[in-house]
Amino acid sequence: MRIAVIDYGMGNLRSVLQALRKVAPEKDARVTSDPAEVAAAERVVFPGQGAMPDCMAELERRRLKAAVLQAAAEKPFLGICIGLQMLFEQSEEGNVAGLGVFSGQVRRFVHPLVDAARQETLKVPHMGWNRVWRQGQHPLWAGIEDGARFYFVHSYCVFPAATALVAGRCEYGSSFTSAVGRANIFAVQFHPEKSASDGLRLLKNFVSWQP
Repeated sequence: MRIAVIDYGMGNLRSVLQALRKVAPEKDARVTSDPAEVAAAERVVFPGQGAMPDCMAELERRRLKAAVLQAAAEKPFLGICIGLQMLFEQSEEGNVAGLGVFSGQVRRFVHPLVDAARQETLKVPHMGWNRVWRQGQHPLWAGIEDGARFYFVHSYCVFPAATALVAGRCEYGSSFTSAVGRANIFAVQFHPEKSASDGLRLLKNFVSWQP
């Protein structure tokens, strides 16, 4: 089985690749910027870090947009961080259009962001470990306790138009969507490759997922 980790020049992909190889050493996981390799893969991971306008521009420049859209329509697909945000229609970050796979917007955390219980101002970007609360059942949550901690680094979050799309939520000043799922697509705002045993379990679940 070939697992393609899409490389469009944004973010450190080595940790994603190493995590996949750890949970599925028998699989052929590779980082690629070749649209033909993405099309030939059985599963696709779409990670990323950085600013949304730069990510969309690089995706276009490397002629990967069509391959990403095809993969999202046809095969098990995992979006991570910016790879989640890019699946939506529009982002406030640079007022740039996303891929439009899902209806909804990407917005910056409100300012000032306050933890009401502690009466303290929270920093943006949201960086560090936080609990994720499942919204319904999904095969990628198998073996992971509700409220498990995952690692986040982001200043923007997604606002899906359809609540049925939401697969996980997190509290940071207010509740925000931290995971979405529909058909063959699962996408998360956090970094499973940096989230210890629960993150590795999610990746292992993805490798064996049959949507």
